[in-house]
Amino acid sequence: MGAVEWPTIGIALTIYVGWFALTFFHHLVPIALRVIAGGWLVAWHGSLQHEAIHGHPTRSRRVNTALAIWPLALWLPFEIYRRSHLDHHAAEHLTLPGSDCETRYLPPPKNAWARAHYVLEAVQAPLLGRLLIGPFVTVGRFLAQETVLVIGDAGRAKIWCEHLGLALGVIAWVVGVCGMGLGEYLLTFVYPGVALSLLRSFAEHRAHEDPGRRIAVVEKAPVLGLLYLNNNLHVVHHADPGAAWYRLPLLYRRHRAEVLDRGGPVYAGYREIFGRYLLRPHDRLVHLALDEGGTS
Repeated sequence: MGAVEWPTIGIALTIYVGWFALTFFHHLVPIALRVIAGGWLVAWHGSLQHEAIHGHPTRSRRVNTALAIWPLALWLPFEIYRRSHLDHHAAEHLTLPGSDCETRYLPPPKNAWARAHYVLEAVQAPLLGRLLIGPFVTVGRFLAQETVLVIGDAGRAKIWCEHLGLALGVIAWVVGVCGMGLGEYLLTFVYPGVALSLLRSFAEHRAHEDPGRRIAVVEKAPVLGLLYLNNNLHVVHHADPGAAWYRLPLLYRRHRAEVLDRGGPVYAGYREIFGRYLLRPHDRLVHLALDEGGTS
């Protein structure tokens, strides 16, 4: 593929055209269909942002950022997402709290605040809880953390000022031009979009003493694989973070035997994840290394 990855450009155009059309004609779309389509577009846009973070669809970081920076989900500044996600890839110990910024594992609770956090995470440990209340908790916790981090950090404050300006532009279109209430947009686009993203990340990683067994793969995802731009083949993405999304299936087929031999989590599809974890946790809440008093 040349300097411009046209499949990703096509995805971007589809997302933005679909979003503008759905918001503008929202009053003609039944609410159930709007939740499905709105959530899909917001989650799909998150997948596009993930591609841009890893250097796609052009060789220009400025162009990639311009393509992906628009906050359709409203809550997450692109540059903060970029920094934290690249830190996740650079983590010395994936899944370990304090090393991996994207981990959902916890240290043992030692005070009332930590115990309250533990209870809140316990409710989200089964997939049903993650999908129903996970978006509220995830966004709320992020905004609370950012409120603290932005104080005294001029660079972070600048990122937030730029993000708020872009978010106001999104709101101006949704509310001022399309006549949709902000609350309605949050409930029919943002909340289901975050829930779909949390479905993708639910079983991506699992704590294990062997570093090679910490990254999962969901093999068959003909629909959700497109939504996640093949990030369901997560072990391949971690092995080659610079590979474009449409190359991941071929890379996985080439290395499938090696992945299976390594022994990391392998799921046949998202139906299996729903069947196994809808009402029970994917894993313990406290990271096994911290629970045993060791290090990963």
